[in-house]
Amino acid sequence: MQSLFPIERAAKRTALLKAVDGVRDTLQAGVAAAEAERTLPAASVRALREAGLFALKAPIALGGAEADPVTQIEVIEAISYIDPSAGWASFIGAGALSLCAFLPDAAIERMWAGGRIPTAAGLVMPGRAVRENGGYRVNGRWSWGSGIRHAEWVGVHVIVEDAAGAPAGSRFVMLPASDIEIHDNWYVSGLKGTGSCDFTIADRLVPESFSFDLRKMAPVRGGPLYNLGMPGLIANELGGFAVGVARRALDEIIAQALSKRRGYGKKATVADRPVFQHVLGECDLKLRAARGLMIEVYEKAWATVCGGTRPDAAQQVEMRSVVAYAMHTALEVAQQAFRYGGGSAVHLDNMLQRCVRDLQVASVHLIVNDSIYEQHGKRLLGATDLNPMV
Repeated sequence: MQSLFPIERAAKRTALLKAVDGVRDTLQAGVAAAEAERTLPAASVRALREAGLFALKAPIALGGAEADPVTQIEVIEAISYIDPSAGWASFIGAGALSLCAFLPDAAIERMWAGGRIPTAAGLVMPGRAVRENGGYRVNGRWSWGSGIRHAEWVGVHVIVEDAAGAPAGSRFVMLPASDIEIHDNWYVSGLKGTGSCDFTIADRLVPESFSFDLRKMAPVRGGPLYNLGMPGLIANELGGFAVGVARRALDEIIAQALSKRRGYGKKATVADRPVFQHVLGECDLKLRAARGLMIEVYEKAWATVCGGTRPDAAQQVEMRSVVAYAMHTALEVAQQAFRYGGGSAVHLDNMLQRCVRDLQVASVHLIVNDSIYEQHGKRLLGATDLNPMV
């Protein structure tokens, strides 16, 4: 299949960011509907799909962009700035399709039937499966199925057991969405529009050809991107989301502070207050520093895989650590912006409260758990028993 985007890195980045601009109006128009319906509206999903943004991380051989990890950060950042729920759903969909680089040809032929790029959702939290008849009998319930309502295919991580129940491997399996049961339980404080419902897979036999070994992660197709390993291949997605939403919060408070007046006596604009000027300047620098560090680390990782080497555990820890730091910094920045928004910021039509709520919920994701800082500290102390997926 021919990719929708140029091959050369700079031209690809430009084309992808132009594609984001092309869906801006549609995503903005769907913000209220996404919040109310607790999933992205059909028009937003259609716009992201037709623009090729769900294929951001899919192999070029399958018509995807196969963008480098830094370009991915910038694209996800741009979408999340417009609508956090759209940014979240788009990177989940893109991340799920990136894992198609590891699936056997038989799965790809069915998923890409008619040459059409599918939509997908995926989770790396493990469930259970039993090896059986050339495949894996899968049973279980998974949480945080972001984008599950518009996914045509669903991928999950399973720990495979033999008949005696002993661990026998770790695999990623892909199923048609028709094989799952969605539980309508996504009633939450933030990321409301992501449709991240629980779902159940009950007694489904997944053929061997619709799975791959998640520990080896040996790509069947594609270039160096697919040698980033775990968590490096997917962690950057949350970083792009975080800095995009936090930048939106800062821009919102700047706009509001110029006209918003506070005080019991002589009222002054928030923008005229030295304390606000101090906080704003500090927040801008913190966010830019966190973003810059993340890009620096991922550029280094990209150079590693382009040089033919897979990132080791220490580099994986560093990639995940900088993403966690970006997320925690972004939440701090958004909370400060919300603070200076005053009483009007609490209204549901004020973007400041939305940014805070969405980042608060995003910050509980396993990838950005602060336990990764412990691994980073061990790395600095010279430890070799590092676990980047702790």
